[in-house]
Amino acid sequence: MQEYLLSMKGICKSFSGVQVLKDVHLEVKPGTVHSLMGENGAGKSTLMKCLFGIYRQDAGEFFLDGQAFNFTDPKHALENGVSMVHQELNQVIQRTISDNIWLGRYPVKRFFVDEKKMRADTLALFAKLNIHLDPDTMLHTLSVSQRQMVEIAKAVSYDAKVIVLDEPTSSLTDKEVDMLFDIIKVLKGQGVGVIYISHKMDEIFRISDYVTVLRDGKYIGTDSIQNLTIEHVVNMMVGRDLEDRFPPKTNEPGSVHMSVRNVSTKYEPQVTDVNFDLRRGEILGIAGLVGAGRTELLEAIFGTRTLLSGEVQIDGKLIKNNNPHVAIKNRFAYLTEERRETGIYPLSDITFNTTIANVAAYRNKLGLLRKDMMEKDTDQQIKAMRIKTPGKREPIRSLSGGNQQKVIIGRWLLTNPDILLLDEPTRGIDVGAKYEIYQLIIKLAQSGRSVIVVSSEMPELIGITNRILVMSNGRMAGIVDTDKTTQTEIFHLSTKYLNNSREAEV
Repeated sequence: MQEYLLSMKGICKSFSGVQVLKDVHLEVKPGTVHSLMGENGAGKSTLMKCLFGIYRQDAGEFFLDGQAFNFTDPKHALENGVSMVHQELNQVIQRTISDNIWLGRYPVKRFFVDEKKMRADTLALFAKLNIHLDPDTMLHTLSVSQRQMVEIAKAVSYDAKVIVLDEPTSSLTDKEVDMLFDIIKVLKGQGVGVIYISHKMDEIFRISDYVTVLRDGKYIGTDSIQNLTIEHVVNMMVGRDLEDRFPPKTNEPGSVHMSVRNVSTKYEPQVTDVNFDLRRGEILGIAGLVGAGRTELLEAIFGTRTLLSGEVQIDGKLIKNNNPHVAIKNRFAYLTEERRETGIYPLSDITFNTTIANVAAYRNKLGLLRKDMMEKDTDQQIKAMRIKTPGKREPIRSLSGGNQQKVIIGRWLLTNPDILLLDEPTRGIDVGAKYEIYQLIIKLAQSGRSVIVVSSEMPELIGITNRILVMSNGRMAGIVDTDKTTQTEIFHLSTKYLNNSREAEV
């Protein structure tokens, strides 16, 4: 029996003369979880794309069960027992669970889909993984975690020997993470090798057997989790010690800048009767469980969600952000939670993605766009935000998640906003890039701007905010001073209005 299910040796890859992978190694043993870590731009995604045949490596070899291989495309990889569950699920949500699992390879009986066999095969697959779902359930009725379980089951249905999980818990609650980890334990027991990509240190130390770290496209090292500490892993990732996880809060909140009064939204999931003040130069956090109404509150303020009642005032004057265009004119900026779905224009280059929110500023007297100005501002933002890219004409989809996020933040800064609404600004971003974004948020507040930050990471909220507004079931449960509160107090507030609500399952 081979010691390693999967081996990658000496993998190199360059784009446009820029080397993004240099002599990278990774070896996965059967029945183990092997975490792949590194800052955004370290080369993790490029390595996986080489593995799955999306890219062809310039040098190096892949071995599966001791045999050298090069997959020509993801379908070829699946057929040979290597599967991947992506962070952004690509599913047909208007079809059933069974349809999604067997799509493109339906069992056939007399020229027709054998629905009975497909259901039986799905149930057998679920029994193998301890998943309790009805195969006939429509996918759009499932939670994110349940949809993820379906995707994992689909990967296993290909008799996968190796499964790659890319940031699998980015949208999950703690309870859902537990369910996912239970499935991973089942897979380990069946001898499957799991490559686990995540920036969440607590998860890495909870689920991993081995850790491999990349930095700037280079292989830094591999070790058993038993020999590692969080400080050691961070040092390997960033090449330096991060003595303090968060920068000092040097901003000083001033007078009331924005007032939200009795705001309620029209459509489900609703926000009900929310009241708060936001001070100039303040960083206000918004906490709450999944479904608490955090994102919906930001959408109501920015004009992407219809108000049922209530009002928003800026410096004592009533404003009406009836739509995002008006909100931008009123000097609001909104960084959305799902950057790939609602943040970036994936087929366009970095220049377009950086300047699109401020396009009116680049028109000359004839109404034509000044491309030289657009490119100049883009260059400035690439430098200021320390975006890792071969150039401004690079498609944004080719960047790592953290660098995509930096482009979007840079885009909004070009509109010169007074109030920034940031929804999960560091989701899926490594510890080094997080620190840079924390510094940027504090610097923005120092300059007199007001910032609202929604985050599911409690230490992050406590580390960078001045006050924290806690949402529970669409209602405001309270506001606490960050320096005087605890995670326990915030959690208790987040459950204040649960009762038998939709959050009771969280």
